[in-house]
Amino acid sequence: MAIFLILAPYGAFTFLMLVTSAAVSVFAASAICLATVAIDVARGRSVKILALGSAILFAAIGLYLALLDPALGTLGVKLSVDIGIFVISLGSMLVRRPFTLQYALESVPAETAAMPGFRYANYVITGAWTAATLLMAAANLVLLYIPGLPLWSSLAVAFAARNSAIYFTKWYPEYREIKYGTPSGTLPAPR
Repeated sequence: MAIFLILAPYGAFTFLMLVTSAAVSVFAASAICLATVAIDVARGRSVKILALGSAILFAAIGLYLALLDPALGTLGVKLSVDIGIFVISLGSMLVRRPFTLQYALESVPAETAAMPGFRYANYVITGAWTAATLLMAAANLVLLYIPGLPLWSSLAVAFAARNSAIYFTKWYPEYREIKYGTPSGTLPAPR
């Protein structure tokens, strides 16, 4: 369920970009991000860097579309979103709070969170998501400069990058458990 809530705004954005305007897509994604923030607050959890940052990003792109450049193309909007998420992800690591750490701390016991390597593992997992967003941005950039490529090629790269990051997020804690003998549940598995 947690991974669904985390990815819901991006899935909605991607789907809506296929069936409606870019402005509607980004404002809907922003609203979903704000809903996930509200769910976290209602459950007594911390406000997540990724959710709040994404809400601001989607709203800013929507305002840009509404006020300054309503003709910005689909690829420009997708590229803006990908670059924004990349900046949020990389920025979270640069300020020494990888965005996955917030989710992990809320789903593991305090003893596990205090283990050496726990923070490092979250940097690695956040790095995988950062690389995935970079790949998605690169795919959209290629489509922007080589317009003859089919749209599905960018969607295929995005699908593969996202699913690889999801798989890695699930696999890496299990790998660390086998390699280092850490107790089960060292890192949260996506639900």
